[in-house]
Amino acid sequence: MKISVVIPLYNKKETILRVLNSVLSQTVLPYEIIVVNDGSTDGSEQIVAQLDHPLIRLVSQSNQGVSAARNLGIAEARNDWIAFLDADDEWLPEFLQTITELFEKYPECSLVATSYYMQDTEGRRERNHLSKIKFKGDHGIIKNYFQVASCSHPPINSSAVAVQKEVIESIGGFPAGVTSGEDLLTWARIAAAYPIAYSVIPQSVFIQDPAHIYARKPNRIPQKLDIVGRSLVTIARTNKRLPGIRKYISHWHKMRSSIYLRLGMKRESFRESIISLSYYLLNFKVISYFFLLGLPTSLTSKIFRKLASR
Repeated sequence: MKISVVIPLYNKKETILRVLNSVLSQTVLPYEIIVVNDGSTDGSEQIVAQLDHPLIRLVSQSNQGVSAARNLGIAEARNDWIAFLDADDEWLPEFLQTITELFEKYPECSLVATSYYMQDTEGRRERNHLSKIKFKGDHGIIKNYFQVASCSHPPINSSAVAVQKEVIESIGGFPAGVTSGEDLLTWARIAAAYPIAYSVIPQSVFIQDPAHIYARKPNRIPQKLDIVGRSLVTIARTNKRLPGIRKYISHWHKMRSSIYLRLGMKRESFRESIISLSYYLLNFKVISYFFLLGLPTSLTSKIFRKLASR
């Protein structure tokens, strides 16, 4: 199993060395590390270039977003398998070893992934919550991905996954023009068509952006043109017997409703809540949003912070 590592880089001068060191400290090293500089303006790419390491290859493009950066890395990759790592996350030392062992145990799988830790702004870590995983041990094949994903933290994180190059190329790579959820859609497209080998032992650390923490006010409005939502509906129509897909679509619109609600955009939150319930009527958290819609935005924010602290 020969692995290329792809790291999209945009203005991460404070973290890129830590990230690269986590790759170079692996018990099983990759065959190459491709750092895609996505038009950084803080000198991040110079830090990478100064390392002058034989495994590291730096390629650059104008700023086009994380999907375009990952896609360029995919095109540049010289090996059959690609592992992704964001420029502020990190791997534990046995991540690539675990990925390799999963591939050897489950050669029929075209995507392999591990559980991961989520680290907040104060350095506290917690494992991603997983439900409905039907393994006898600590690894196996996920056959009900959308059931798991609709009632858990995302089982696949873009810094804890490796995929066959030909498979991710077959779906067109990461969707260009999508500013949020591009990775969720990518893994959903693959999960709908290919088996997934998975280890429930965390081997990666996802560093949470402060703006993404549930208790805080979001820093951006969801895209008006919901490419992710529409694409998930296409997956559902193409795979009508896919277990859990309708609940997963409901979960996606619940997330959008939550963001709009915390931003005080109540009309948009109401619309997303209605769409969410149209796919899964028993989404009780969405039902609770209708109560929150009647409250002042300042009080709604306090309630979200309270819920997040539990």
